[in-house]
Amino acid sequence: MKNSSTLPYNDYGSAMQRRFGGRVQKLAIDAGLGCPNRDGSISFGGCSFCRSDAFSPSYCREDGGITEQIDRALNFHTSRRRCAKHYLAYFQSGSNTYANVEHLEKLYSEALNHPAISGIIIGTRADCISSEKLDLLHHLSHQAYIAVEYGIESVYDTTLQRVNRGHDFHAVERAVAATHQRGIDVGGHLIVGLIDESREEIIQGMERINALKLNFIKFHQLQIYHSTPIAKEWQKYPERFLFGSPNSVDSYIELMIELLRHLDPSTAVERLVSSAPHHLLLHSPLGGLRPDAVRECIIEQMRARNIRQGDALLG
Repeated sequence: MKNSSTLPYNDYGSAMQRRFGGRVQKLAIDAGLGCPNRDGSISFGGCSFCRSDAFSPSYCREDGGITEQIDRALNFHTSRRRCAKHYLAYFQSGSNTYANVEHLEKLYSEALNHPAISGIIIGTRADCISSEKLDLLHHLSHQAYIAVEYGIESVYDTTLQRVNRGHDFHAVERAVAATHQRGIDVGGHLIVGLIDESREEIIQGMERINALKLNFIKFHQLQIYHSTPIAKEWQKYPERFLFGSPNSVDSYIELMIELLRHLDPSTAVERLVSSAPHHLLLHSPLGGLRPDAVRECIIEQMRARNIRQGDALLG
């Protein structure tokens, strides 16, 4: 793993390695929790960009309990020589605070009771959190590392409405602030290139992201998956998408550099570009390049120009 001092941005992996005193590996697990935007509580359609089978690693399946899934994930990573000093159970699939407190405590406790697990990271939505659930996480944080990762996707309510997100940005602000108040690390993920968002709007939106004081962030380029509502929009109106052309990788790299320049340097960057199974993809701005190659291009360009995360905020 590269030391963050050699990178032009605050690298999440290096930050976690310093925090834990050794390499940290996340183990994705599926707790079988649903989403209020799919089961009718908010909507039946879900977010227009979402295809749940595109996000989880191959070993992450709901069959088996939490302990069995952790064991399976450990075998997967160790067989590929991805050994770590510390492992974090990553509740990834679904909205992982979307259940009553008693059920959540059972799930989280089973993960934390595994001898290999040093903490948990909980992926969820801003509208699936409550004081009672945060109190539970605060209690668990006395025995292990706890973090919550919120799907932000966009800072603009008009975009959130267009993609059928089911909540506004104020819900994100409330959830993040309440999580911070419990002393719990907070992360978020942001989709770059959603419908009708301009380059300038996305860069300006970093001011709202910085105001959240996130501990870590993931950036995802918009990827168009087959059999999703946004796929129909992209096929009909590609000009409404920032990365609608067949090969937009150079534009994406340039925009990511600007986003990093406008990102608070205290926020660790976990991801600059996402991956997905090729057979599910209708369109990606990467132009056939592998995500790690795109990441390296971003790093090389920033080094060549002698720029770093947050330098556009100076002065």
